[in-house]
Amino acid sequence: MANNALLVMDVQRDVVALADDGSGYLPRLRKAIDGARAAGIPVIYVAMGLRAAQPDVSPRNKPVTGAVQAGLFTEGEPGTEIHDDIAPREGDIVVTKRRGSAFSGSDLDLVLRARGINSLVLTGIATSGVVLHTMCQANDLDLGLTVLADACLDLDPEVHRVLIERLFPQWADVVAVEEWLTAIAQR
Repeated sequence: MANNALLVMDVQRDVVALADDGSGYLPRLRKAIDGARAAGIPVIYVAMGLRAAQPDVSPRNKPVTGAVQAGLFTEGEPGTEIHDDIAPREGDIVVTKRRGSAFSGSDLDLVLRARGINSLVLTGIATSGVVLHTMCQANDLDLGLTVLADACLDLDPEVHRVLIERLFPQWADVVAVEEWLTAIAQR
């Protein structure tokens, strides 16, 4: 049986302010987090953080330079903190990454190996950013993958739809939060 972890990725104050579409995203995500905790599944938060002096920002990386220009992801700034509605609790793990994938510039792989985790449940903002990048790298690491379709959000609803309906099912189980909660409650 797989040893799972729920990844909550880039659900940071400024990102939520840009992306939240009023569809009840945060309450759905909170329900998934609470369900994971109740089932004994570790919750790992992944947050993008860039140093204030920006020594880790290359002008060749369009998404990162665009985020910096928009004032996003500077370590220590209030907008970079994980959103209060889904904030970590004691015992949760928080990983800081430096690029699109949850693995890029972080110790996530070390945390997973130390805990014997071999399967990930992905959530986060943006579907076309951190979720996609993390899925590609996790797939290359031979990790099992589940995506909670309605616990992912993107600035472009059509891109979200295509990824969730067409690409992600090729690599992962794609389910709704309620379906996943029912499955883990039955274990």
